[in-house]
Amino acid sequence: MQPSNDKRIIIAVGAALAILAAVVLALVFSGGRQGSAEPPPAAQGGLTVDVADAPSLEPTRQLRCFVEGQYVGMATLTECAQRNGLATEALDVGIDATGALAAAPTAAFAPVPELPPVQLTEKPVTAPAAAPTTPAAAPVQTGGTACLRHAGSEWRALSSNMSLNQCVQALYAGTCVRPGEAQYGRWGDLTLRLVPRRVEQSSDNSRFRTLAEQDRNCQFPGLN
Repeated sequence: MQPSNDKRIIIAVGAALAILAAVVLALVFSGGRQGSAEPPPAAQGGLTVDVADAPSLEPTRQLRCFVEGQYVGMATLTECAQRNGLATEALDVGIDATGALAAAPTAAFAPVPELPPVQLTEKPVTAPAAAPTTPAAAPVQTGGTACLRHAGSEWRALSSNMSLNQCVQALYAGTCVRPGEAQYGRWGDLTLRLVPRRVEQSSDNSRFRTLAEQDRNCQFPGLN
């Protein structure tokens, strides 16, 4: 009877070893599938963005409001849109020249500069009359309409003899501005303003209307 008992012991030990091996293998494979709990190296060394830190614009927050390029006081985004006759989504919200948060139509953050000195916009003189011994001739202009650029805090004359289209091309051809920016020029008695995708004109240095559209290459095909 002794050999039979030995066989049973061997079988029991073998079964126990098999179960233990199966448990170890199960733990090994399940641990490999779960992966490490630490973030990947790219996440540890790369850019981290916390959406919770993004600023929110409250509907009741007061902003500096601009209408036709003029500061009109503090207002909510909805109130500023109503003053401009636009939908709220049609306003840009950004930092104006003072560094304060402001709302306005595209490119109205840059304030309209003061008019240039008179000596830069004087009308061209005419040539003196012909001598009495020759037939009277039509007056000949020695200059045209002045074209000025506003750069920094001063006006600079580009030419004293340009047409309106030539002035716009000289000022802005090949130049694009970003939303919230504007560049100003002057042609005769007109103030010119480059804003995203168009050039505007104003006869009173306050109310602007579109003069020419600008294409993706920052050119003005309608002025050719």
